[in-house]
Amino acid sequence: METEARWYVAHDNGHVQCSLCPHNCLLADGKPGICRVRYNDAGKLATAVYGFVSALHIDPIEKKPLYHFYPGSQILSLGTYGCNLRCYFCQNCSISQTAPAAESVKNYYTPGQIIQLAKQQPGNIGIAFTYNEPVVWYEYMFDIAVQAKKAGLKTVMVTNGFINNEPLNELLPLIDAFSVDLKAFTDNFYKTVTSSRLEPVKDTLTSISKAGKHLEVVNLIIPGLNDDEESFTSMVHWISDKLGKETVLHISRYFPNYKLSADATPVSSILRLTRLAKRELAHVYAGNINTGSNDTYCPKCHATLITRNIYTVHNLGLDEANRCKFCGEFFLKKT
Repeated sequence: METEARWYVAHDNGHVQCSLCPHNCLLADGKPGICRVRYNDAGKLATAVYGFVSALHIDPIEKKPLYHFYPGSQILSLGTYGCNLRCYFCQNCSISQTAPAAESVKNYYTPGQIIQLAKQQPGNIGIAFTYNEPVVWYEYMFDIAVQAKKAGLKTVMVTNGFINNEPLNELLPLIDAFSVDLKAFTDNFYKTVTSSRLEPVKDTLTSISKAGKHLEVVNLIIPGLNDDEESFTSMVHWISDKLGKETVLHISRYFPNYKLSADATPVSSILRLTRLAKRELAHVYAGNINTGSNDTYCPKCHATLITRNIYTVHNLGLDEANRCKFCGEFFLKKT
């Protein structure tokens, strides 16, 4: 069940050029883009994933990860298929590096059905677009988000940030919170390991920040590829300077997957880089390890506000107005 996609230009020779992401794929009839799920269908750009859900779960908001957006809450999370990056280390390669199989028709959900599911879940705050890259299923995400806002549901986008400015700007009013992967801070890494570029991701981050949206940044540390202190320090400085020192940064531990078999990142490396990042940023968390490094502290009086044990969250220091009980500092989105 194909649906005509948006964000493309049709040429007289039957080719179409997708303008959704910075790849700007020029496609002959029948050919897919780098994402595998947007293709030329007789002179029109079509999406092969509208409504085809690969995963649908109620997740802790911390799993996105989002630590400063309704901490301790639950959110209906869904994904489809495909991705516009080709990361060697992809953790969800079974759905991101493939197009939907024929049996996926069994998991077809209209936007209205997703909204109804979200409203039926006790304690659910909204809908998260996640698991595989939501940019490549832009039309489906957009239509769900429009209905979600009308229904009073929160919306979250977990993304690699590789999207062109115009479609991003149209999407921004519909998304409440973003978790963005900043995979490294060198263009060489992006070109050789992800088949993309760094600058468009930086542009996306600054656009989200300027729009006043809730933003948390994730940096997955891979030994020998993006763990050198020079580029890491440059990244932290850029985040502090361009996005603000209050920006949440998650430093996550890599585990071997897909095409990359290098050993898992040493915990000592994650802790070392976390300490380094805290010199410039107020809120830095160590991800994919269980060392007690994920608690949240008041930036003013340094009292413990929230403790976390993986996805178990305890509010120790926030009042109902989300102010620190000890010094009155306003802090988080509602718990």
